Amino acid sequence: MSARRRRLHLNAFLMEAGHHEASWRLPHSNPRADFDLNHWIGLAQLAESAKFDSLFLADGPAITGTGEFRPPGQLEPLTLLTALSQATSRIGLIATVSSTYNEPYNLARRLASVDHVSGGRAGWNIVTSAGADEAANFGLDNRPDHAQRYARADEFLRVAKALWDSWEAEAVVADRTTGRYADPARLHRLGHQGRYFKVAGPLNVERPPQGHPLLVQAGSSEDGKDFAALHAEAIFTAHRTYERAADFYGDIKARTKAAGRDPDGVIVLPGIVPYIASTEQEAQALAKEFDDLRVPEYGLRQLAAVFETEPSAFELDEPLPDFILAQPKLEGSQSRSDLIIELAVREKLTVRQIISRLGGGRGHFEFIGTPDQVADTITAWFEGGAADGFNIMAPALPSGLETFIEHVLPILRGKGLFREEYEGTTLREHYGLPVPPNQFHPARPQVSGV
Repeated sequence: MSARRRRLHLNAFLMEAGHHEASWRLPHSNPRADFDLNHWIGLAQLAESAKFDSLFLADGPAITGTGEFRPPGQLEPLTLLTALSQATSRIGLIATVSSTYNEPYNLARRLASVDHVSGGRAGWNIVTSAGADEAANFGLDNRPDHAQRYARADEFLRVAKALWDSWEAEAVVADRTTGRYADPARLHRLGHQGRYFKVAGPLNVERPPQGHPLLVQAGSSEDGKDFAALHAEAIFTAHRTYERAADFYGDIKARTKAAGRDPDGVIVLPGIVPYIASTEQEAQALAKEFDDLRVPEYGLRQLAAVFETEPSAFELDEPLPDFILAQPKLEGSQSRSDLIIELAVREKLTVRQIISRLGGGRGHFEFIGTPDQVADTITAWFEGGAADGFNIMAPALPSGLETFIEHVLPILRGKGLFREEYEGTTLREHYGLPVPPNQFHPARPQVSGV
């Protein structure tokens, strides 16, 4: 019997009016899309109609920038995904939530609740929150250092998994005749006492339909990759070249195997920002339309924030300053700063050119071309060992997602790479991943969707 062909996974990474920083200024855009529920419902239903694996929402517990040049806020993602779960029936629902500024019990409860109300479609993108402005919103003078954030995240996740497992599948009896509702022996206390948390348990929500929500990780630092190898079932990552993506892919699969896990059980999904038109010339003109709407001051502030310095440290028409090129160790997003330096050096870019290149996807892979060229590039990365799929980051929403669905998906389906219909009902089934066994009763794992 021949081995089953690998399946391409596609997520719709949604961001207000689009991923390009100036997308809200386009004539056809909704500049108030950030808090317009109907906008989000329309995007979710559009992605589900195309049979995407999931929706993905980024988030952070602080405003983005100052609010002067781009919408600075967003709806809380678990609240939004709960609403979207009632407007959809099959597509996965992945939310970014910080492990640094939450507690395991409350977050495990909220995520389990979303998995229940969605019928097993929830995913958690685990981040450790790199920004100093986020720390200030939680009464901290300084953010915890990089290693401490990941150590806390590791304990946080181990506690959350135990809480999700604290109800065995047979815990609820609901016997009307005897009046016996649950078997207390199948509701497990944790009694956890660790470095960061002390949690009694059990959770006050039944084990989720998926066993636990799909676990996603988005950091590409050394600590982030080690964390992903231990825990992640999907990895969202940013690479601007095939070579870098392939190196990362091989590295993360090797680390996963070394951690005693199946490398095929970790789905690697780079982001791609596609500018699509019927000819290359038209696609270039489309990208220029976005670029012309940028406000350089905004890009300069965002660049300075990545490198934890002031905008005055940069000259727009000069290369990155030497102290940046020295790649200082940062407490924030180390992998993103390294990516920007590599881009600047490889292409000999000025600061003005750098912020232009970051305007569409903050460092993610931008591709400008025809539908066939986009599809061929996705295929090359997928079949060449650089990706298991992609986060589709449309520069404008909904128009960019509509174009991808109408013109690129048929080509990928023609290649036999992407599904025509959903085969399952849960996010784990879309990804081809099993329900994890319950650690308190591993011999009787739950079945996804039951």
